[in-house]
Amino acid sequence: MKLNNLLYTLIASVLFISCEEEFLTEYPTSFITPKQITDASAINPDLQGGTVAGIYENIYKTGTGGTTNHDDFGQRGWDIATDMLSGDMVLGAKNYGWYSGYSELTSTVDYTSIRNYMPWRYYFRIINLSNIVIEGLGGRDNVPDSETGRHYLGQALTTRAYAYFYLTQLYQDGYDPSEPILPLYPDTATPNVAKSTAAEVFAFIEADCVAAKSLLSDYSRSSVSSADKYVASTVLAYTYGAQGKWAETATETAIVVNDSGLRVVNRDESVYSGSGDTVGGFNSVNNYAASLIWGTDLTTDSNMGLVSFWGKVDYYSYSYAAAGDGKIMDRGLYASMRSDDVRAGQFLNIPGHPVDMFPLYKFYHEDRVFFGQRTVTADYFYFRYSDMLLLHAEAQANLGNDTAARSTLEILLAERLDDTTYLASLSGQDLIDEVYLQTRLELWGEGKSYLAMKRNKATITRGPNWIDFAGQSFSYDDDKLSFEIPEAEIRDNPYINGQNE
Repeated sequence: MKLNNLLYTLIASVLFISCEEEFLTEYPTSFITPKQITDASAINPDLQGGTVAGIYENIYKTGTGGTTNHDDFGQRGWDIATDMLSGDMVLGAKNYGWYSGYSELTSTVDYTSIRNYMPWRYYFRIINLSNIVIEGLGGRDNVPDSETGRHYLGQALTTRAYAYFYLTQLYQDGYDPSEPILPLYPDTATPNVAKSTAAEVFAFIEADCVAAKSLLSDYSRSSVSSADKYVASTVLAYTYGAQGKWAETATETAIVVNDSGLRVVNRDESVYSGSGDTVGGFNSVNNYAASLIWGTDLTTDSNMGLVSFWGKVDYYSYSYAAAGDGKIMDRGLYASMRSDDVRAGQFLNIPGHPVDMFPLYKFYHEDRVFFGQRTVTADYFYFRYSDMLLLHAEAQANLGNDTAARSTLEILLAERLDDTTYLASLSGQDLIDEVYLQTRLELWGEGKSYLAMKRNKATITRGPNWIDFAGQSFSYDDDKLSFEIPEAEIRDNPYINGQNE
């Protein structure tokens, strides 16, 4: 259901609830108030279905950052931007200019740049839509009587937590619990407010996730696009990890690793293996259902094309990559792979070739025809099982539980390497560093390197194939690697008049 159908559905539903005549006479029918939505939802929680569907639609739709720019298409657009900021994804050419501000590290230091407004607007849009559902179903602390109500409330709490989590990562240089960083909006009625501290924002996210997990405990989703209890656990685990709460991170990741029934992407699924290979490409939620925590099944009805992840990265789609502006792997990162790593085969390795380091064998439309996919039906992945497996190993290593961390990491590497015996020699910081490296290699192009960079307080060095700043190093908390609070927020919110330090 489209968002603009929600009010019509609400009106129609209210008019046909004959047993609630007092409801009909209490409120005018010429407009819909928040209280009417709340009261109507108490009678019929299904009324929130349209808004919940709208939340998920906004996660992948174009223009959700408030512009018509060709890098404005929801979460997967920000995965590309943050992979560039982390130094792992290189903008191979600037023929069209999209993403050049991230390569040049100019957009992020100019609060008047639209690139600072776009993620702010996108994530707060998700928050606002989530708040409509949360408020309509009685708030975080309410437990709706109906199963449908509980499940919609749990999903909305999860998506609100997801959005706030990403805002903490993009708009704070490095985690400082006492630093005011973001305004907190628990409902649609709260007016402009000052920034809350990082500790307060993270506590808010944690509370949302904990409540969501309980509400979704008996929810069996019909689509991978819906947030279930394992999506809530994934957001919560990332939230703990960003704060260095390693014991809590280990506990939460273990829930997904051990209880979800998912598995790592196997060797055959991880890379194109030649003519007749039908399972590779990270392009189908159905082919990867056994390893996917959260994603979106795009169809022709989704109306996606050039302005999409596939329109940016895939050589076999009608794309900027095919037209010359490749999104390619950093050569320094590529060189860090072991000689027996199957993931080396995900990239074309021909120095000097026009498509050197293109992910020709990781992200591709299944037909593998140059400029072939014009209407995008290849799918979007947001969280994979490997996200939580690697974060589980990272938490174990940071807790000093080296044996467990090595065993966890080996679950993944047994599907990537011919020989994993080298792991036995790793401990302490060397083991933590190895988990960080494997996170970057496994999740390249999936937006997780940026999160790992901040968790590990890493210094990144750009490889030799960068157009900008080749060979130069940047600390994770360099102001150039995080976003500025946009000019529009400072102009319109009288309680925010400065940047995060």
